[in-house]
Amino acid sequence: MTVSSAPGKVYLFGEHAVVYGEPAVPCAIERRARVTVEQRSDDRLRVQADDLSIDGFTVEYGGQHDGQHDVNVPEPLISAAMGYVDGAIEQVHDVTGEDDVGFDVTIESDIPLGAGLGSSAAVVVAAIDAATRELGLTLETDELAERAYRTEHAVQEGQASRADTFCSATGGAVRVEGDDCRSIEAPELPFVIGFDGGAGETGELVAGVRALRDEYDFAADTVEAIGDVVRRGETALRAGDLEEVGRLMNFNHGLLSALGVSARDLETMVWAARDAGAHGAKLTGAGGGGCIVALDPTPETETALRFTPGCEDAFRAELAEEGVKRLA
Repeated sequence: MTVSSAPGKVYLFGEHAVVYGEPAVPCAIERRARVTVEQRSDDRLRVQADDLSIDGFTVEYGGQHDGQHDVNVPEPLISAAMGYVDGAIEQVHDVTGEDDVGFDVTIESDIPLGAGLGSSAAVVVAAIDAATRELGLTLETDELAERAYRTEHAVQEGQASRADTFCSATGGAVRVEGDDCRSIEAPELPFVIGFDGGAGETGELVAGVRALRDEYDFAADTVEAIGDVVRRGETALRAGDLEEVGRLMNFNHGLLSALGVSARDLETMVWAARDAGAHGAKLTGAGGGGCIVALDPTPETETALRFTPGCEDAFRAELAEEGVKRLA
């Protein structure tokens, strides 16, 4: 039996625009997915998932799943979760050459599914790491991140970036621009996260931005403007200027709103955080529902969010300096 964990993430800057080669700065946070893998004596795959905002489920099948599962959970959520697990195991078979090996896989996660905190990336990174080690092979972090990216890229039909998986594999603050991924220095970042209890449809939201960008020159300009915000944000991070980082987060949120990926509850939480004195606040991830991230070293933003209509949960999150962890 082998166990790995990997962190979720928030975006300081750059979601959506990163799909088009603009830079992005995601930061790993200490909310983790833990994956336990045990080799089977046959070629079947048994997956038990808990705490993924869907009350848990167990599925067992041989080979690739057929899209039908005899469990009382909405099929789109099952299909998404199983697609990532299937893709991770495909990568394990590819890198080890052990095509006929089956696994019992248990997923435990305190990262809400589809909420913009990188739940799928964390699961994929931890699953590939645990399953390869179960077969006696330990991947270097860069290869682990690359194989996790290939999994997300396939499941998301070519619309994924390397940002989430690289950040989850390496931890800390990272900069991603196209294929160029690297860790960057960052000051202490007082993250406060608000969660509306929902989840956005990542594929639909990414496709919607793509349609706007293809139809309107000013939408394409908006995507490029997000890249400009990211570059200014990097300068502010290096200087440790949290007030400027916050202002640029606000700019980034406004540009994302213009691209149509915000939502009523996200806007309400963003403005509650700003009114409480946060340096800045923005949606994080694909949008459409899920989470916002704010910077505030005081307790004021967390308190305000807890009393904000539409906010189901609010919590502080530390920067996860370590990415994937080998637990057993």
